[in-house]
Amino acid sequence: MTIDKSLKIRRGLIRSRNVLTRAERIEKLLETDRWQEGDSPTGLAKVRVQTVVIKKKKKKEESAEESEQGSTAESSAKGS
Repeated sequence: MTIDKSLKIRRGLIRSRNVLTRAERIEKLLETDRWQEGDSPTGLAKVRVQTVVIKKKKKKEESAEESEQGSTAESSAKGS
């Protein structure tokens, strides 16, 4: 049997997986009180996997900040 691509460990799990192991699913179900001790671990309910997205700053904002800093430096140089 082959291992699903999302379960393979690549570079320390940088990207999020969309397939949880049985133990991870049971932990999530325990947190939401949807699974109790003694329930069958084979017929587990579906568990939603939430991905964390880190947004990068836009280049326009960075370039605008740089131009403001540059214009203040020029005006102070002209004033002296």
